[in-house]
Amino acid sequence: MTFVRIGGVAHHVTVEGTGPVCVLSAGLGLSWFDWDPVVPLLAPHRTVVRFDRPGHGLSAPAAAPPTAAGEADRIAALLDALGADHQDPVTVVGHSLAGFHAEAFARLHPARTAGLVLVDSSVEEHPRPARTDAVSRALGRALCAAGLPAALGPAVRRAAVRSDPESKALVRRVYRTSRVLRGALHENAHYGAVAAELLDLRDRFPLPPGLPVTVLAAPDGSARWERRQRALARRLGASYEAAVPSGHLVMLDRPDAVARAVLSTIRS
Repeated sequence: MTFVRIGGVAHHVTVEGTGPVCVLSAGLGLSWFDWDPVVPLLAPHRTVVRFDRPGHGLSAPAAAPPTAAGEADRIAALLDALGADHQDPVTVVGHSLAGFHAEAFARLHPARTAGLVLVDSSVEEHPRPARTDAVSRALGRALCAAGLPAALGPAVRRAAVRSDPESKALVRRVYRTSRVLRGALHENAHYGAVAAELLDLRDRFPLPPGLPVTVLAAPDGSARWERRQRALARRLGASYEAAVPSGHLVMLDRPDAVARAVLSTIRS
């Protein structure tokens, strides 16, 4: 593991394996180690890059509000910091909220994109208008002043993740911090704005012709969620796959399905 500075913010990143690069970005409030079950399946065939967005995992707090374009550029800057060759396109993988970021990267950096995999990605057909995060900042200050991250952070993590891939010590190290709580609240406050921006990017920046795109969904018995994920696949001209059985954390429940989707991305 190492740290690289992007926009003045220290980002935690790990690089493992060999071969073409794939970048894995997890959803809201998650950390690099949530991809742990997937890495052994990919590393013999891919150079696997995992990173924590600002305020997540071991990365420093955000210096500015998140935007779709900004998160796409963050991935590009991360690759630059790692010395990636611009001539070698990468497969970008986004889970949940990070699906917005991965798709934005493919649209804004088409020459650097070899494939796009959306893992139970967030979908917003009619996102709410942008709002400030003053309320989330105030809530974060109040919760941190009350000591709730240290007292309840790991317990909330355990409740959300049925089978944690990492040790209790590392989970405590990450989730007892006020930084991670504030980071999750910060991203959540700008969720609607990022979703709306992505819709605008779709109108102005088409995906590269022939780009392999996979929507890997976890319907988990929800017909409505499956319809929305299938609609997303149609909108993007993507292949649709259902990870069954699986909950929302597909990389933990079905790492084989995630690895298969990544390894099948070969741009024509």
